[in-house]
Amino acid sequence: MARKLKSDRVLFTATLLLVCTSVVMVYSASALLALERYEQPYLFVTRQGMWTVLGLAALWVAMRVDYRTYRNDAFIWALVGIVAVTLVGVLFSVPVNGTRRWFGMGGLGIQPSELAKLACVLFTALILERRMHRIDELSYSLLPIGIVVGAMVALILLQPDFGTAMSLVLIVAAMVFAAGLHYRYLVGTLLVMLPALYLVLVSAPYRRRRLLAFWDPWADPLGDGFQVIQSLIAVGTGGVFGRGLMAGVQKLFYLPEPHTDFIYAVIGEELGLVGATATLLCFCLIAWRGVRITARAQDMFGAFVALGITTMIVVQAFVNMSVVLGLLPTKGIPLPLVSAGGSSLVISLAAMGVLLNISQHETVTA
Repeated sequence: MARKLKSDRVLFTATLLLVCTSVVMVYSASALLALERYEQPYLFVTRQGMWTVLGLAALWVAMRVDYRTYRNDAFIWALVGIVAVTLVGVLFSVPVNGTRRWFGMGGLGIQPSELAKLACVLFTALILERRMHRIDELSYSLLPIGIVVGAMVALILLQPDFGTAMSLVLIVAAMVFAAGLHYRYLVGTLLVMLPALYLVLVSAPYRRRRLLAFWDPWADPLGDGFQVIQSLIAVGTGGVFGRGLMAGVQKLFYLPEPHTDFIYAVIGEELGLVGATATLLCFCLIAWRGVRITARAQDMFGAFVALGITTMIVVQAFVNMSVVLGLLPTKGIPLPLVSAGGSSLVISLAAMGVLLNISQHETVTA
């Protein structure tokens, strides 16, 4: 029987804990950097605070909008169209660090690829709900998904942003597999993609250097292996309880951009194994409650959206933490809900609001 329930309190609490951690650790990681670069020690934390307020507002609104409202062809196609236009437009923006991923607005950066992930989740859920009964008829069930998601991935790769593109592929693949697609098709697709993936990885010199640095960062400790080495030093010197909040050393111009992609290393150094494990536990709770909401969703659209959002947050988090710990090659993927960055934070919180709304409509047994 389906009935209106309260939002998932465990999921809501884990989300808020990560957001609170974000504000505190962004300030700790960025204060001296902001002072050195801009003579404004509160610059990055002020921006993060502004984005946090906007993101929490998006969370509040999304929690109160019935998720079934999004099951609308006009809405989803309009969203996909807007995202496609912005992904094309950003290719003509001013490059930042050799990439074109952001629109500059009032000193803030808007990253359309973050919205692309949520748009693809909604689009894929809409198609799968209607066509999953013939999921193994690829031209009928998966061709629309392949065309739309493939175009998004291609535009993101042109920025270039390999990490986000691969995250998008993994999100959609998880949703399609959950729809019942026979594993042989996934294995076959992977085998077909391997040569293309290899070409993408070796086509750019910086990607080749990152792969080599992953295998042996100490071969170039002052070059491509520098980030990984400094990250491992930060985590290793944190011990069990850490050096103490604000007392980290590696963020003092050793660890590049400590408030963004490597904020988990700062957490490990200042809060130690306890803080790093607590952060990991929050993401594990999100994974658990997300899967639980998926299983109890009132309809297949809600189930697919819940799975897509859960995968979006959890996969990105585990990839980021794996990079920080040297388990994966260095990628520019932020830690969702924690790293400094407005687009990622707002979209992630809006997505969590949708997930919490789905939890209000769970199917329970009377």
